[in-house]
Order: sequence, then C-alpha cells, then structure tokens
Amino acid sequence: MFRDDFVWGVASSAYQIEGTDPDDGRGKCVWDVFTEEGHIHENQNAYTACDHMHRYREDYALMRQFGIKAYRFSMNWARILPEGTGRVNQKAVDMYRDMIMAMKENGITPYITMFHWELPQALQVKGGWLNPEIVDWFGEYAKVVAENFADLCDYFITINEPQCVVGLGHLSGVHAPGVKHSITDTFQIAHNLLKAHGQAVINLRKYAGKPIKVGYAPTGGVAYPYTDAPEDIEAAKKVYFGFYNPMDNWTWNVAWFSDPVFLGHYPEEGLKKFEKYLPVITDEDMELIHQPLDFMGQNIYNGYYVRAGKDGEPELVDREPGFPRTAMGWSVTPRAFYYGIRFLYERYKLPLYITENGMSCHDLVSSDHKVHDPNRITFLESYIKGMEKAIDEGADVRGYFEWTFLDNFEWADGYTQRFGLVYVDFATQERIPKDSACWYREVIETNGKSLPETGVLWC
Repeated sequence: MFRDDFVWGVASSAYQIEGTDPDDGRGKCVWDVFTEEGHIHENQNAYTACDHMHRYREDYALMRQFGIKAYRFSMNWARILPEGTGRVNQKAVDMYRDMIMAMKENGITPYITMFHWELPQALQVKGGWLNPEIVDWFGEYAKVVAENFADLCDYFITINEPQCVVGLGHLSGVHAPGVKHSITDTFQIAHNLLKAHGQAVINLRKYAGKPIKVGYAPTGGVAYPYTDAPEDIEAAKKVYFGFYNPMDNWTWNVAWFSDPVFLGHYPEEGLKKFEKYLPVITDEDMELIHQPLDFMGQNIYNGYYVRAGKDGEPELVDREPGFPRTAMGWSVTPRAFYYGIRFLYERYKLPLYITENGMSCHDLVSSDHKVHDPNRITFLESYIKGMEKAIDEGADVRGYFEWTFLDNFEWADGYTQRFGLVYVDFATQERIPKDSACWYREVIETNGKSLPETGVLWC
C-alpha cells in the first residue's frame, strides 16, 4: 500500500506547453532552430503549443479541480538566460515566480526540473554539450535558479533523461540540435553532462539559502523477465544494467548514466566495452559527478522481455503477435514497471520518484463533447498496481508523476501524440478533461485504495 505522504502528481516540460510571446524576452533554444529547419512532423512548431505561459492560472485551477497535489515542471534555460549565461531575463523570473505562487495557491507542490532539453542556442553555437565549459555554464544557471526560486520551492531535479539528450540529440540526430556526432564525441558529451549535473547540485545547495531536496531523472526501457523464474530474473537484471546495445544505439543504457551519479563510478563492464571511445576521466571528475542526492527519479514507460538462454547468457524474447501497444507504438508492459522499480531500488537504495509514466492514446472528442479514454485508464491502473506491488515488497517509492496533464507538443512528432489527462484543442486552446482525469482524481483522493485488488495486466 502507499505511504500516507505519497506524492501524486503530473509532469510536463516548458518547451512542450509554454508557447512564446513577442515581449517575453527569452532567447532561442535548440528546439526553436530545429523546428525552423523543418524537422518536425508537418513543419509544426511550439510557438503557441498549449499557450500555458498565458493560461497557467486556468491550468492550475483545473489541476486543483482534479486533485493534483504536485507538479513537476521544467524551466526554459533560454527563457531565463537568453544568452545561456550572463544577463538574466527578469520577465522570465517574474513569470516563473508567479507560476509557482499560483501552484501553491491551488494546493500544488512545485518540483522544478532545471533542464528538460531547452538548451540555449547561444550555447549550442559554442559547442553545446560537447564544450567542457558547459559544466560552468550549467552551474551558473543553477545558481540563478536557486537564488530566484528556492524561497518558493523545496524540490529540484537537475536533468531530465540524459539518454535522450545524448542519443536522440547528438547520435541519431532525430531530436534537437539534430547533430550526428561520432561515438567518441557522444561519450564526451555524456561525461560533460554528468559533470554539469554535479556542478548544478553544488550550486543549487550553495545558493538556495535553505536546505532543499535535489534529485536527477534518467530513463531507459526496462529489461524484465519473460517468466518469474530466478534465472530469468537474474538475466533481465544483467541486461537492464548491462551493455548489450549496439554502439550506434549505446546511449539507451541505465548504468552508464546512473552508476556515476548514485554510486560514484562508471560500471566496469562499460569501461571495458567503451574503452577506445572514452574521454579522460579523472578522480576529480567522479567526485564532481557523485554529489549527495536526496532522491532518484526515473522515467519508465515500457520494457522488453529477457530470459536465461540455454548457455546461461541472457537472450531477448520476441513479443507475442498482437501484443498491446500505445498510439506511440510503445508496448504496454506494467510488469516491466514493477521490475524496473524493484531493480532500481535494489541497486541504488535511494528514495525513488517515478518522474514520468503515461500513455499516448488515439483520443477524440465524442458527440457528448467529452473524451472517453478507457485504454489510458487501463494502462495507468495496471502500471500503478505494479508500482504498488514493488512498494509492498520493500521499494521506497515516494511519489508518482503521471505524464502528462495537458496534451502537448510531442517533440519531433509535433501534435500527433496525445499523452494528456486533459484534451487540448490546439486551434482554440479549449481544455476538455478526459475520463482518465476523473479516474486519477479518485486514485489521489483515496491514496490508491480505489484501485482494484486484482485485474493487473501482467504483460
């Protein structure tokens, strides 16, 4: 069962919902340039998105109506520091402060994510994450965030999904900044990013003026056992924290991005496999990366089957025909959610927040002007039950942030995917709560007791 102070919330990112304003004073981020270059579905862009920067009071009142108790949101680095460093955009500071105060007026606890991919373009032209100076740039940004918002907020997350930043943004190039670097360069980028995280933790604590809680939110598909046999469980765990991906997809890795942060060292298996690609890694680097954290976050959406092969080595298992999938094409795997939580807590032993979990559905407005999304309800119910099982077996899970409250700009996919509990008509900006919003309100009000005792979809 869930602890009495369990945190039930929703999550979002600045770029996906905020929109822009001619007078907002923000600088361009890499996603602005990426959209202008025509890389988004149907040449769509996020210049309006959900127009949240003008409608946030309305949106927070709607959150309150549906019982949302916590909100994990990101700040746009390029909005606060238009050139990435130096001059602070006071309009942005004022807006974010007013946002946070409006959240609190509606009984919503703010959780700030410093970086959810909104890298200032002014820093990208200087090399971005490949430039080692970004450690100091990000540290300066953390100082500004702490000085301006720590009086209003207790919870801070440094970086969201570093695997995507490095892999999608700098290896495959399907996300902004859309660069296809060499594998060697991507390891330097990853190392710089982890050092930047460490510097941000130091500066957040140094300049907050009070004790704060700081965490980090990586991701990664979960390798989970084909059966619950001990040998399959061990095989899945070995793959989950191991190095089985091909080099052109190496960044989808849990241990490389989490072991240094939570344990203070890169995994030995990875150091051996990646040896010829690695930058110089010093003891001082590792000390910087391994800063004390109050919690770990993890974004989990799906997983893949693993079992022990006849030779004792792990092997992947194909999906059964007709395996359930979301509108995004991702497999529906609540059993992976249970095992992911279990494996993470066993390895890192830190309080855990699920910082993202949710489902894109083919939502539409029905003739009754409502949005009925039973698939999303089934998805969330089964995943949350899997989380509860892990908690009952000893995992210290402190909170769950559903992705997401509003339908939004889904990165390179534009407006083709709807993850929200609230339907957004992007032409009119009308908000229509979906059935899942009502369902989630009941889960929150009962602290999970409204969930059925049985009926978990164990895929």
